[in-house]
Amino acid sequence: MSTYPDSLLILNGKSAGNDLLRQAIADLRESGAQIHVRVTWEKGDAARYIDEACRLGVATVIAGGGDGTINEVASALIERNAAQRPVMGILPLGTANDFATSAGIPESMDKALQLAIVGKATAVDIAQVNDKTCFINMATGGFGTRITSETPEKLKAALGGVSYLIHGLMRMDMLKPDRCEINGENFHWQGDALVIGIGNGRQAGGGQQLCPEALINDGLLQLRIFTSDGMLPALFTTLTRPEESPNVLDGQSAWFEIIAPHGMTFNLDGEPLSGEHFRISLLSGALECRLPPDCVLLR
Repeated sequence: MSTYPDSLLILNGKSAGNDLLRQAIADLRESGAQIHVRVTWEKGDAARYIDEACRLGVATVIAGGGDGTINEVASALIERNAAQRPVMGILPLGTANDFATSAGIPESMDKALQLAIVGKATAVDIAQVNDKTCFINMATGGFGTRITSETPEKLKAALGGVSYLIHGLMRMDMLKPDRCEINGENFHWQGDALVIGIGNGRQAGGGQQLCPEALINDGLLQLRIFTSDGMLPALFTTLTRPEESPNVLDGQSAWFEIIAPHGMTFNLDGEPLSGEHFRISLLSGALECRLPPDCVLLR
C-alpha cells in the first residue's frame, strides 16, 4: 500500500516540458504515488481541474507554476465546500516565485514535490478584493505594478526576477505617483504614492521585500506605502535602505480600503485589477497549504 496520498498537479502550460519535473514525478510514481497531471491552457482551467480533483477525492491539489498559478489555484479552492476541499501544495516553476521563495519552498524539484504531497497541512489566510478577486501573496500598486505588468516575457525568461529591476531602470519615464486615500483599522493616509504593497506574503516584483513582517496565518494584512516626496532620491533610498527612509509608511489591519479619484491599477499576484475603489479584506484560515515546518511566514 502506498504511503503517499493521491494528488493532482495543475501545471502551467509553460512548464509542461520540464524534464526535471517529469523525472521527479516518474520517481514518485515508481514508489507507489498516484499523481494525476493536468496542464492549463487558458483562464478557468484550474477551476475545472479542481472540480475533477474533488470528484477523484485526492488529498492534495498542487499548483505548479509561478505566483499567478498559485493564486489561481488558491482562489478556486476556497470556492469549494470546506469538507471536500483538498489541501494545496506548491511547486515553484515561475519567473520570480515570490510567494514560494518567501515561504521557503525548496528549489529542488523532487524535494518540492515531496513537500507538496506529504508535508504538514497548515491553515493560511487569503485576501479578497471587492468581495470577488483574491490573492494569497500581495497586492501592489504604483510604479512597481506598471513595471511588472509591462516587463517583456523574453526578458523574464532570460533573467528571472532581476528582469523587473532592469526593465524599471529602462522605463523611468513611467515614474509618476498615484493620488489615493487609504483607510484601515486605526490607519488613515492620503497623498501621492510611488509604490503600495498590501501583503499577506512578504515579497513581490522578483524579490522586493515590500512587507517584510507579513505572516500568512495571523489574520492581518501588512501595508507599506512609498510616498513620492523627493521622488527619485526617495525611490532609491527606499529600495536600498527602506528602514532609513522617511518616505516609507507602514500599517497593519484585517482590511484596507483604497480610494483613487483618478483610478489606479493593482497587481494581485500577477493579475491586474483597475478601478477607483478597492476594499481588501482578509479571509482568515480560509485554505490549508503544505508548507515547510520552519516556514518564516507562519507565526
